[in-house]
Amino acid sequence: MAAKNVWAQENTSVSFEAKIEKVDEEKQIEFEGQKQLYQKLEVRILNGDEKNNLVTIENGKEALANVTKYEIGQKVIVTKDEDLSGNELYSITDFVRRDSLWVLGIIFVILTVLIGKWKGIMSILGMVFTFVVVFVYLLPQLSAGANPILVATVASIIIIPISFYMAHGVSQKTTVAIVSSIIALFATAILSLMFISLGRLTGLSSEEAGMFLVQRSGNFNMKGLLLCGIIIGALGVLDDITIAQAAVVTELIKSSEKPKGRVIYRQAMNVGRDHISSMVNTLVLAYAGASLPLLLIFINNPHSFGEIINYEFMAEEIVRTLVGSIGLILAVPITTLIAVNWIRKEK
Repeated sequence: MAAKNVWAQENTSVSFEAKIEKVDEEKQIEFEGQKQLYQKLEVRILNGDEKNNLVTIENGKEALANVTKYEIGQKVIVTKDEDLSGNELYSITDFVRRDSLWVLGIIFVILTVLIGKWKGIMSILGMVFTFVVVFVYLLPQLSAGANPILVATVASIIIIPISFYMAHGVSQKTTVAIVSSIIALFATAILSLMFISLGRLTGLSSEEAGMFLVQRSGNFNMKGLLLCGIIIGALGVLDDITIAQAAVVTELIKSSEKPKGRVIYRQAMNVGRDHISSMVNTLVLAYAGASLPLLLIFINNPHSFGEIINYEFMAEEIVRTLVGSIGLILAVPITTLIAVNWIRKEK
């Protein structure tokens, strides 16, 4: 939680939460033959040193590609700057979305508890633990300049057993899933390291990465940060794959009077292959859904497909997606093999 919900952006720039009280003027103005919305707004500051102050903001007074229309009662983020003469300038930079996010979070928790019962509660606690590890250990260590690969490895080894046991309980099935996830994660890390190097990826394809490196005066291992992101991203899906496969093996062994390793392995892999096929399709759709604006740009692009995928920002996403997917695919036979030998011997 940010103190007083106020945060500095620049040396002379500060942001506040505000509420639109009045629309004094609204019309269409013209810039180089193009009409654009113009609004003169009266907003009330809700926090900080200027709480309850009324300020006037002109929205759309300069030529913009897209002008947002604001309405009375909306909560927004207002930024105060100073011009070269020292005059105060106010502008709306974003909406306050916190309330809707809280509502969505509450709906998620209620449904998880109602449908998942005790396991739902434990899975939420496991999720909270993961957040704690990320924000208390992972991010501070990365920010301090620690080796990203080492940090991701340690964080994964902390998160996997505790979150798995909290969500699924202490059992042979969960233990098998933990061991399998760690092995699959190391395979993912090795593949990531190999193809980040072969692909000559720098980790600087995004604007945020460039801004971060400038902030750190160029003193940061961006390739390592890219690898760290791939590892942590794969970790989130390994739980589903390994637990499901270990559960299949467990049930097959329970239902068999004299379970034979090869037979159980073959039967479990039949289920695992269905899981793999559905997972690959899910990954493609998930990526397409998250990248629709980017994909639309490529439809009428004069450059060839081979040239487009050669751009670093595309190559980075391809490596991230495929390496993570390979790690998940490998998790199926790894989990099945470990589960068949471990659980069958115990029985």
